[in-house]
Amino acid sequence: MAKKPPRWYFSLRSPYSWFAYHDLKKHHPDVLDDVQWIPFWEPDARSEELLAQAGVRLPLVPMAREKNFYILQDTRRLAEDHALDVTWPIDREPVWEVSHLAYLVAEDAGKGKEFVDLVYRARWQESKNISDPAVIGAIAGELGLDADRAAGAADDPELRARGVEILAASARDGLFGVPFFVHGHDKFWGVDRVAGFVAALRGVPRASVTVPEAEAAALPETAVAGVDAGHAGGCG
Repeated sequence: MAKKPPRWYFSLRSPYSWFAYHDLKKHHPDVLDDVQWIPFWEPDARSEELLAQAGVRLPLVPMAREKNFYILQDTRRLAEDHALDVTWPIDREPVWEVSHLAYLVAEDAGKGKEFVDLVYRARWQESKNISDPAVIGAIAGELGLDADRAAGAADDPELRARGVEILAASARDGLFGVPFFVHGHDKFWGVDRVAGFVAALRGVPRASVTVPEAEAAALPETAVAGVDAGHAGGCG
């Protein structure tokens, strides 16, 4: 069996995935070039039905109201630590397939990384609704992609099927929250594990990977909070 490449599961919904992406892009850009990027999201009813037909059950549970309030505070603190301006988005009846399946359109065109960057900016710094097909179509158009196909990705049967297989693969990888990194048999969960994953990928001691000041400041809080956010308790 061929050895699987190192990979990181990210969510365009998750503030903790956004922070992990920011840290990798700023401090470890080589890692982003060396890993497989895999989106993860909470499935809508249609995807859930397809997953059930495939015998796949994702480890997602509803999140307590108290936890949601905590994450609002935690996101604000981590944004300050990372010197990032953040505006909390308002999700009205979110359908995460809209943005995450559109990522596959961008990835197929060699623009996946650029798409992720713009969607994170739209969601966390411009308060845009990334479940709005028009928002996603505009981002795709900005990258020179087929805006209509990206905007309608959630209604594309082929992209929907690929998305279900991606979610099924996440379950086989043991994912229970994001950001989630896998290198060989080693798994790393959370924004506070970025440096550990980088060290494992480079084959160097963890102590040799410099932890930027913002990452170090985040460690006590994220070690307690994990990466849970949104309505699914196992997902950041």
